[in-house]
Amino acid sequence: QVQLLESGGGLVQAGGSLRLSCAASGRTFSGYNMGWYRQAPGKEREFVARISWSGSRTYSVEGRFTISRDNAKRTVYLQMNSLKPEDTAIYYCNAVPAVGGPGYWGQGTQVTVSS
Repeated sequence: QVQLLESGGGLVQAGGSLRLSCAASGRTFSGYNMGWYRQAPGKEREFVARISWSGSRTYSVEGRFTISRDNAKRTVYLQMNSLKPEDTAIYYCNAVPAVGGPGYWGQGTQVTVSS
């Protein structure tokens, strides 16, 4: 079992920045692929970024967002710059074992970008 707790969301003006954090507890963090997803009102949850257990990164939002992880702190981060109103959503942290198996979700943190 893995528990995920997101933090760092809030209200920011367009062009601003936020850094989201996701703290994990439970099983070995370093063996998990970690990701961020978001869900805007009335829309389906969508992929934002992923960092593998080995550190490789993939993004759906190129250039403005950066995902990183600190295995010693059991935390994954999402640095979001040049935020736009369309980035407004609940952001969810996701953990999937690198060897396969069920994934886990956090409760989400709200990000609101005002124009």
